[in-house]
Amino acid sequence: MSHRKRQRNGSSGRLSSIDGALADESSSPPAAMPGSFNDPVTADVTLRLEFYDDLIPDLDAPIPFLDLSVRSDALRRSHYFSCLLSDRWKQPDGSSDEFPVRLTLKISRDDDLRRRGPFHAHVAVLRLLHTLDFSGSIASVSDALDMIPVALELVFNDCVRACVRFLEAVPWTEDEEERVLKLMPFLGKEESEELLSRVLPVVSASRECDSIPESMLRGLIDTAIRRNLNGATVKAFVARILKDFPSRELVEKVLGQAFLSSLERVKDYMGKYASPEVRIAENSNEREAIQKVNLHAVLVNVKHLHWLIDRIMELRVADKVVREWSEQEALAADLIKTFRDDTWKNIVPGLAFLVTRCSYRLADAVASGITLAPQQVRMRLVKTWLPVLNVLKDIFLQEHPVGYIFRNESVGDKTLYLDLEETFLKIISTLPLSSAQELLQQCLCFSTRNLDDCPHLTSAFRTWFRRANRSPLDLRNIS
Repeated sequence: MSHRKRQRNGSSGRLSSIDGALADESSSPPAAMPGSFNDPVTADVTLRLEFYDDLIPDLDAPIPFLDLSVRSDALRRSHYFSCLLSDRWKQPDGSSDEFPVRLTLKISRDDDLRRRGPFHAHVAVLRLLHTLDFSGSIASVSDALDMIPVALELVFNDCVRACVRFLEAVPWTEDEEERVLKLMPFLGKEESEELLSRVLPVVSASRECDSIPESMLRGLIDTAIRRNLNGATVKAFVARILKDFPSRELVEKVLGQAFLSSLERVKDYMGKYASPEVRIAENSNEREAIQKVNLHAVLVNVKHLHWLIDRIMELRVADKVVREWSEQEALAADLIKTFRDDTWKNIVPGLAFLVTRCSYRLADAVASGITLAPQQVRMRLVKTWLPVLNVLKDIFLQEHPVGYIFRNESVGDKTLYLDLEETFLKIISTLPLSSAQELLQQCLCFSTRNLDDCPHLTSAFRTWFRRANRSPLDLRNIS
């Protein structure tokens, strides 16, 4: 390979092409503006831009260049040119050693800058040194991104600041954002601070324990469960974000916190309704109004729980929620007390369905093995919520002796109550015989006049008796 210097080729103001690859609008000098940029009459400096491409192996290939007529007073707005001119501009006697001065600026390959020609960005910045028309010259994100590296190279700080101001105020595409990130290390703190706030999370001292993504997810969930306008659309959108979010642990954490928050509100309002203060009982009208408010608040927050449980089931992260639901003996007792009073039916008729659906979704996750709950949690889950199911079933069998009232669309014509009965019986079958014996006796209300209508209960008792009648000797015979 030849080690001779590559040859310069071309006349002033003309751009030589290499296999035609560099021929574009930058091939000829920009139009002269009287008294301003590239005006040979007023210029006192000839600036040659030379393009070097290290990817071109032929060292004998001509070097593309572009000659420009520029003014020294304009160039001095760049610290680079100011230093360059100060060293060679004048002789000791104050006279110039050459007029016009000839300078050469070598340009290396940059794939980002070459999109619009090898000289485009440099010509744009040199023009700004003369015109200072930043608002008229920086018209797009590409303009700003092209100019910043050149302005940094020439130490033209006013141009850098103008480009950064433009970038800070307008949106970027994903590709443009990547280019912005590449420039960050070269910008000063003042220039980069506002850009960084857009692309990098900045955690304040007061929120050290709360990451930016976590805060956003918490806000989205809160908006989804509490927004009335376009609620279904918002919930569907947030559900998709949660499902696609890359960190399953973070989603589980945020959903769990939202579940606990809504559960606490349900317990608070349910407690107020089931055990009203004595002073309110003295005024029946006031008591009735407050009780309606409390019961409506219970319904609203149970709806929130229902939506959160659906999301938790969808993501298969129900372990902690199942444990928490199994420990709600006080809430279950308040619900039983409320359901035994017919008042709730006229105020919140949908409450029974929602409570039962929450229990069913969590119990089904346990029975199907989606959530591997410890033995104590499984037993406590049935023991806590089975009495609530029994009370609701008794109430609706009295009002609808032909059958149950609610239907679960996901399982066709089976009633929701029947689904929960079957699920509880499946969980009971996973417990030790002594625990199963205690709980099965509480399931007798699952029975009907026609035994053929309750095969799930019949099967559960047959399974228990088969196991109970087995002796250790039977196991030895099997082995």
